[in-house]
Amino acid sequence: MENSHAQVMQDKQDSLWNSIRKDVAVQVEREPILASFLHATILNHTSMEAALSFHLANKLDSAVAPALLIREVIDEALQADPTIAAAARADLLAVDQRDSACHSLYEPFLFFKGFHALQAWRVAHWLWQQNRRSLALFVQHRISVVFGVDIHPAAHLGQGILLDHATGIVIGETAVVEDNVSIMQSVTLGGTGKESGDRHPKVRCGVLIGAGTKILGNIEIGRCSQIASGSVVLKSVPEKSLVAGVPAKVIGEASCDQPALSMNQCALSQVDQLG
Repeated sequence: MENSHAQVMQDKQDSLWNSIRKDVAVQVEREPILASFLHATILNHTSMEAALSFHLANKLDSAVAPALLIREVIDEALQADPTIAAAARADLLAVDQRDSACHSLYEPFLFFKGFHALQAWRVAHWLWQQNRRSLALFVQHRISVVFGVDIHPAAHLGQGILLDHATGIVIGETAVVEDNVSIMQSVTLGGTGKESGDRHPKVRCGVLIGAGTKILGNIEIGRCSQIASGSVVLKSVPEKSLVAGVPAKVIGEASCDQPALSMNQCALSQVDQLG
């Protein structure tokens, strides 16, 4: 039974990767100037894992840690922990399903830095768990420099996560982000500056966090809640709530059962009406 389940999962994975390769082959014909790039990043690789390590390594490349060495680290992480690749696939599907700017799976894989930052963080998190903390922090630094995203390698993130646009996202050391969460640009999951230890937010599954939101302290954002853009959240939020303001307050119920999946950011219009 276990072997049968594993085979089904492998078939699904191959289907996703084959779909990406098929779409990219079309792009080679449409835009010959990108042919070399598309072959190097996609068509020369038989698996998504191989392509991902190649692509991320070249983006994280630096004078002190060239792409070849970084790729060895990424490959090591992918081989040691299959959940990294599984999470990457779930994240890729999340972008495809929720981001209106995405028209094919190959687009976020190649061009969306939110996806890239998240997958590179997964490698840094694996390194942190292996007690290779200096290297984990080095990867975190490169992610920040290259993608403008700062996620501490000790944080805990689930899968099916969308970092939309991603610029300016900060997630602290003891933060938790569960499955199927959508986070817009310039969001901070930070501490208050007063505590040590467990000091960062816990974001439960299905939450949508609007652009520019600051969530500070060891507080809980209940599942399937919706945080309006520009909010400053300092207190825990009940599940399925609509929250807005500075400081943020509960102003109603979330606009739907799964805000992170619907990406309906109608909270802003509701705030305007209340004002």
